[in-house]
Amino acid sequence: MEKEVPRIHWLVAVVPFAVLVVLQVLVIRQFGADAIDGASQTALLFAAGVAVAIAMVGYRVPWKRIDDAIGDNIKTIGPAVLILFLIGAISGSWMLSGVVPTMIYYGMKVITPSLFLFMACLICALVSLITGSSWTTVATVGIALIGIGTAHGYEVGWTAGAIISGAYFGDKISPLSDTTVLASSVGEVPLFKHIRYMLITTVPSFTIALVIFLVVSLNHTTMGGGEAASFAERLQRTFVVSPWLLLVPLFTGVLIALRLPAAIILFLSALVAGVVMLFAQPDIVATVGEGSRFRGLMLTYYSGTTVDTGHETLNSLVQTRGMKGMLGTVFLIFCASAFGGALTGGGMMQSLTEALARGISGRRSLVSSTVATGLFSNMATGDQYLSIVLTGNIFKQLYKDKGYEGRLLSRSTEDSATVTSVLVPWNTCGMTQSMVLKVPTLEYLPYCFFNIISPLMSIMIAMIGYKIFRRTDEGERML
Repeated sequence: MEKEVPRIHWLVAVVPFAVLVVLQVLVIRQFGADAIDGASQTALLFAAGVAVAIAMVGYRVPWKRIDDAIGDNIKTIGPAVLILFLIGAISGSWMLSGVVPTMIYYGMKVITPSLFLFMACLICALVSLITGSSWTTVATVGIALIGIGTAHGYEVGWTAGAIISGAYFGDKISPLSDTTVLASSVGEVPLFKHIRYMLITTVPSFTIALVIFLVVSLNHTTMGGGEAASFAERLQRTFVVSPWLLLVPLFTGVLIALRLPAAIILFLSALVAGVVMLFAQPDIVATVGEGSRFRGLMLTYYSGTTVDTGHETLNSLVQTRGMKGMLGTVFLIFCASAFGGALTGGGMMQSLTEALARGISGRRSLVSSTVATGLFSNMATGDQYLSIVLTGNIFKQLYKDKGYEGRLLSRSTEDSATVTSVLVPWNTCGMTQSMVLKVPTLEYLPYCFFNIISPLMSIMIAMIGYKIFRRTDEGERML
């Protein structure tokens, strides 16, 4: 029979996490946006090594237990890795096929510069609500909006903040979202009951974010149309810009309406964009492939491509990374899973969360601890899904013991673990969105108002006590 893990004092359990924080600060200071090329991953592995050393040497935890925990974490990331590669393929194919340049071209004509951030946030919220995926939203319309914002003179941090705020709002309340389904399942709450209850904290948070983006947009001084006109002229000169190319995102919308899995939607969309690219942009494809269109098509999917538009800023916007550009993020996911597994298998995660639980006395401290654990899990494990499962499982019995409904747990988990994942530089969400938008996590973080306000709103509603009920003797009814 396998030996039980001895109890580890929380001050000892926090050491690996402290090591990670210190290393990440040094890494980001030294490498900046290039940290994903290997420095952040190395920091995670060093911190995981510290956790393993403490567990095995100090508390005689068997390696098999730690190894199994790491293996369990890695098993959960397969779908995310596949989607990451497909996002790389779709970002490259949508760009070189002319779909994104066309969206940027017409977007600059339709979206009012004085309302840009406000409209960008709303557009991303709508797309994410329909797709159920913040990642898909950012990888498609998000890239186009970055280009439009740059043309109108907005700092990329502000634009990325508006995009991410909208994308995570839609993702959070969409019945098609995997994180929404996961949180409701962990909290043992019917899906639509969970979504309705989340509206109490989510709608006010999003409204505040929209007001901020509206005020900033109204007070923004545009470039007088000169830069936007230059962008439009260069795009038309470099790419074939046509409303017919918008049939590709329309096709993607049909796939979404059919409620196909995200991986299938992304694959088919990238495939169609590749075919369109061969007919709509043959000269560009041939140039990328050094005379061979087939070679150009393959490079677009799996490798980085560069198109010379004659405009330095625009060149960086239309540059693509392909599936190969996602390898750094995949590397990060594996290292984050190793670190999270070392903490869990070594008993340190349990020790830290139990220390949090001891200070809980009422609903205020209960929700606050849940929110803090969600944020902490995102930082410690580096994975959004692990954070949701971990937070929900840690507090599930405690909510029952305190007599509170499961929907309070599922909402508090989403208000923290789901929305704060993108704010952590070494989290899979933070690194992915940073790579796709080409904006460092710490540069867009201060402007992700919805993601920052949501956990605070959750705590504030708990303090007020609005719509927070005790369990009935019969338990919760399934609605």
